Amino acid sequence: MKLHPHIEQAIHTALAEDLGSGDVTTLAIVAEDGVMHGRFQAKAHGIIAGLEVARLVFALLDERVTFTPQVQDGDPVTPGQLIATVNGLARALLSGERTALNFLQRMSGIATLTRQFVDTIAGTTAVILDTRKTAPGLRAADKLAVQMGGGQNHRFGLFDMALIKDNHIAAVNGDLAEAVHRVKRYVPDVPVEIEVTTLAQLRTAVSLPVDRIMLDNMSLEQMRQAVEMCNGRVPLEASGNVNLDTIRAIAETGVDYISIGALTHSVRALDISLELE
Repeated sequence: MKLHPHIEQAIHTALAEDLGSGDVTTLAIVAEDGVMHGRFQAKAHGIIAGLEVARLVFALLDERVTFTPQVQDGDPVTPGQLIATVNGLARALLSGERTALNFLQRMSGIATLTRQFVDTIAGTTAVILDTRKTAPGLRAADKLAVQMGGGQNHRFGLFDMALIKDNHIAAVNGDLAEAVHRVKRYVPDVPVEIEVTTLAQLRTAVSLPVDRIMLDNMSLEQMRQAVEMCNGRVPLEASGNVNLDTIRAIAETGVDYISIGALTHSVRALDISLELE
């Protein structure tokens, strides 16, 4: 699996900040030719994500390290289950242990929460989306984890999709049509989404050349009316006040997408251990 260049850069940065001038404890205690064997094990129920990232951590320290997954990214695991084994020079394993776990635990936590949302709306036609509310420098890894949990990615950044929000609309005195026109003139080939907060705005937005409309913090009844009003002409995305208790009802309104910032901005790492011997 080829990782996004931003992920590889993040691994380099993480190793550099952890190692600094050298792992003094390991260099002092562990023989240069010492060899160790390690077992990554799940300590909680969850979805695994980031195996290739963990492998690359060790490979950058010593390309001779052998990292062997026992599950695949996106697989469910149970407490005590073996996730992967690692073999190689002890110094590389000890120095890379924390960085590998940091990525693996964070990404698995994101994938686990994403899968919970996906499972909760099973049987509806709605799709779970992430947002740009990611850890600085870790966006590519965070978004990859969402995919491994069964969700889809919204725009990666500010460059690959135009999202006209309330502050943009305010900059053109509330004129939705003018905001869309300016975007289309500036970047005619970039997808355009516009955010609306009222059904009155939606009536205007649905007549404009946009690829998606975001329903921001609307009530369930408003979302149902929005779906009826659009009648499939423009895909609708629900956003705001989305959690595991509310998402099923949101999905059942008939919206096409539901974006959830909590997938990546409030990550609870999956508990995973690495035991070396």
